[in-house]
Order: sequence, then C-alpha cells, then structure tokens
Amino acid sequence: MSIVMTRETEMRPHPKALEAQELMTRGRLSRRAFIRIAALTGMSAAAAYAMAGLPTPVYAQTIGNVPFQSPDDDPQEGGILKVGMQVQKMDDPATYAWTEASNQTRHILEYLAYTTADNVTHPMLAESWEVSDDLTEWTFYLRRGVRWHNGEELIADHIRFNVERWCDPALGSSNLGLASIAAMLEEVESDEKDEDEDGPPKRVKRLREDAVEVVDDHTIRFKLSRPVLSFPEDMYNYPTAIVHPSFKAPFSDNPIGTGPFGLAELVVGQRCILKRVREIDEKPFQYWGGAVFLDEIHYYDVPEDTQLTSFASGDIDAIFEFGVEQMELAQALDGNILSTRTAQTLCLRFQVDQEPWTDKRVRQAFVKACDNAAMLPQVFPESGDVGWNHHVSPIHPEYFPLPKLERDVEAAKVLLAEAGQENLEVTVACGKTDGPWQQTVCEIVRDQVKEASITLNINIMATTKYWEIWKDTPFGATQWTHRPLGTMALSLGYRTGVPWNETHYSNPEFDAALDEAETILDAQKRKAAMEKVEKILQDDAVMVQPIFRPVYTISSKKVHGYPAHPSQYHQFNKVWIEH
Repeated sequence: MSIVMTRETEMRPHPKALEAQELMTRGRLSRRAFIRIAALTGMSAAAAYAMAGLPTPVYAQTIGNVPFQSPDDDPQEGGILKVGMQVQKMDDPATYAWTEASNQTRHILEYLAYTTADNVTHPMLAESWEVSDDLTEWTFYLRRGVRWHNGEELIADHIRFNVERWCDPALGSSNLGLASIAAMLEEVESDEKDEDEDGPPKRVKRLREDAVEVVDDHTIRFKLSRPVLSFPEDMYNYPTAIVHPSFKAPFSDNPIGTGPFGLAELVVGQRCILKRVREIDEKPFQYWGGAVFLDEIHYYDVPEDTQLTSFASGDIDAIFEFGVEQMELAQALDGNILSTRTAQTLCLRFQVDQEPWTDKRVRQAFVKACDNAAMLPQVFPESGDVGWNHHVSPIHPEYFPLPKLERDVEAAKVLLAEAGQENLEVTVACGKTDGPWQQTVCEIVRDQVKEASITLNINIMATTKYWEIWKDTPFGATQWTHRPLGTMALSLGYRTGVPWNETHYSNPEFDAALDEAETILDAQKRKAAMEKVEKILQDDAVMVQPIFRPVYTISSKKVHGYPAHPSQYHQFNKVWIEH
C-alpha cells in the first residue's frame, strides 16, 4: 500500500507521517523533526508546519505550486546581481566536488527536490512523490510542461538517464554514496582483475536491472533493497543536478537546462555570466517556476580574503563568504551580514591502508594527543560546534552526544611505543580550501601532538592542487560541506567502497549500523542507533575532526532574498534588487 501526496491536494498523511506526529505528541520527536519527516513523505511544508502547530517561516512560504519562497516586500524586476566567488570550470555536474561550481550551474540545471534552510524538502522538478509504507518504493511524479532550453519537455526517461549515469562505476560520481542510490545497487564481477592478475575478477557495484521503472512520461519509480527515508533529501545533494540526455562533458560546452538562466560566458578564474532564458527558437520560454526578477547573475572570481574589499568598493553586491578573522571589517560595512550555523567541517583524516596509519594504535595515539574542545575557541571564539571525530554535528537531527573525548598524552605515548613509533613524524597536506582557518587548525594540532613526541609537518598547498590529490594523500586536511543529515555525510564519506571514501575505511559493522539508523523515525531510538554508528567510527580513529564551523556572508542592502543556506547553495529564483 502507498499514499500519494501532492502539493495541490493534501490527502490522508502517510503512515510514517502519522507515526511521526504521534511521536511528537508523546515528546519523543521535536516539532522540527516532525516537519522534516512529514515533508519527506510528501506533505507540503505549509501543511507540515500547521500540523506541528508552528507558523510557516518566510523561507518556507511558497507561491502556488512552486517550491521557491515568496519574495519579500514588493519585488522589482530587472537588474544584474554581482557575486564574488571563485569561478570554476563546469565539467560534469555528477562529479562536482565544489559547491561553487554547483552554484554556477544551479541556475541552469535543477533538481528533483529542493531543501530549504530550515531542513525541509520540497518538490522541485518533481511535483510530488509517494512512498510505500515500508519506505522501499519511491514514485516521483514530474511536473508537466517543464521545458529544456532546446524546447523539449522534461520526461521520466530523462530522469532515468541521469540515475543510470550516476550508477556507472566508471563515472565515479559521489552520488553512489547516497543511501537512496546505494539501495539500488548490486555487486557484480567486472571485466577487470584486481592487482593479482591470477586472482578473481574485480567486483563493482552497478544499478540493479529492476531498480528504476519508467511508469509513463511523467512518472518514475525507484525500487530499493532496504528502507530509506531520505530519498528526497538526497535529490538535492549538489551532484544530483538533472542534465539533458544529450549531455557530454564539459557541461559549459552545451549548457542545456530547465532553469531560468542560461550560460552566456565562462572564463574560469575570471567570470561566469548567466542571463535569463527568454526565447527558444524565437518562441517565448515559459519558466515553470513562476516569476524570476533578475535579468542576469554575474559571478566574479574574487579570492575569499579580498571579497569584503571588493564588496566595500561596490564592485559586487554579495559574496560567497568571509572568514571569522574579517568580522570586524564586515561589521563596519553598509551591508546585511548573514550568519548560519552549519555542519561544515575539517577532517584531518588518515588513510587506514597506508603506513603508518594501518596500525590502529598509531591512529588512536594521534587522536589521544589532540584536545578537540580546546580548538574551537581559538578559531571561532563566538560560534561553531566541537566535533568529536565521527562527522555527525549537533545540528543534525539524529546526533547522539557521546561522552566528550579527554586528551591523554601519556596514553598516546604508550600506544606509540607498543606500535614501535615512539618518535613518529608525519606530514599533513593542507590546501586551505575553505580559508586560512584550516591552516590554523593544523598548526594547533601540530603543537598539541608535539607533547606526545609526534612531529607533524604541514604541507601548505594551493587550493586547486589539494583537490587534485585529496583522495590520494595518506594524511590530508579535507573540508566537507554541510549535509542536512549526519547519515548522509557518513554514507558519502565512510561507507565501504564509495567514491568519496578518502580514508579507505571499510567496516561491515559500521555499514550495517548506518543502514539501520537511516530507517528509524522515533527520535530516541534513532539517536540510540546513532550512538552505535558514531562510536564505531570514533573508536576506529580514522580522523581528527575538531570543529563544525559557522558560515558568514554579506549582501548589499539593495539586494532582497539573498539566501543564507548552511550548504552555501545559491538559489536566486526570487532574489531581487532595488533600482
């Protein structure tokens, strides 16, 4: 049995939504968590907020049957929004590893779903979805009349094309690590051999033949091997942008999308110019998402440390972000400062199959020599959260507060002696991919572990160079962006064999515990399940992960609706500028 929920007609809530409501009533689920779950099962955000007894916030108020927030005040049409942000190549959206590249693309390509800053997921290219009672079968109903920039209508076969691309192991898309996608895969023998030429064929994961069913032109069904609640949330992970079936990399060579803007010019490292799509073959282009107010969006490549200077000079109207060390300058400027609590973090991670990190005692010794709690006030004195080496943030709804780790330098020395590494010397690669604070963290760690007779060298690299080696270096300091769920971050980064598993960690017990946690609604039971997940990863000591950082940005006071999203995703559909 399954229940269909549309944004136009609220039918009987899904059993999981009713279960969540009962848990909320009994105090076992917060109202915010209820809203998230109700929206995932297909209920509109407005109905979910009403059911929870909360007013619908501005950023969740949508217009009619579109997912974008209502514009504030009386919006004016026209104008160019100029944003300072690193301008990157636009190669293959399914393999993007940078939020900035996805921002350049997000105004052209769109997603099946859209998660707003309140962690509530709305239909986007999908008009609605339904899910079976056991959460193993998801059916998405596409909006009718959505047009590609070549005039074709978006149909279900196009969605299938994208999912099949993501699941091709040769592509290496991080989407393989998403719980929803992983539940459609099977392990098979490939044509390749492992390192031993005489050994068995290499095994890879591929899409099951029965996993995707095109029901009709506007209906597509996904059949999972295990329950997954977060399917719609996964569909706004930035590498899940929907491309046209004619796609060939690089995307910038033939940028066909369904969004309100098209790519007019791209000069990597300089500028990315986007202009409204108004005509296709001399016929008016009717964008499905309602009124869009900007004429153009210009991204200008401005280094993070000079973005505020460019903003102060009036060259740009908004920036991607500024560092905490620039807060005093930002406060002196005539703009709107936006601050967001996030799950963005830095992982000083070890590759567990590379020396000396193959020895768990060495990893544990390094971790014990660190004082995670002491780092946050040195880097972000007014905000942020302490990380405890398991990549689940206090802002994640399923977070379980494990006992705080206590620094133990003497225990670290004993472990190193047992491992024959009394005078360990290692080098961490640091690309400062998210600003100078990352180097500061590495320097704090260097000074802390020195007391355990560990010499930590820091290899400061150019940002672009680090991203070339981030999955290959035995010891690296890697920035991970915000994900709405801890389970999503864990699935992307630590499941056995997923493309972004930079630690090469593989623990069947961890994988199974994560599978279980992803299906539980009851907040207390889910947190209890997450206790096991977090503890396994923490005990296996695959990283030092001390900080979840806040995000700061600023926009001109003439700019309205500029988003403060914890993932730093830019969705400018309803942004407008005073003339």
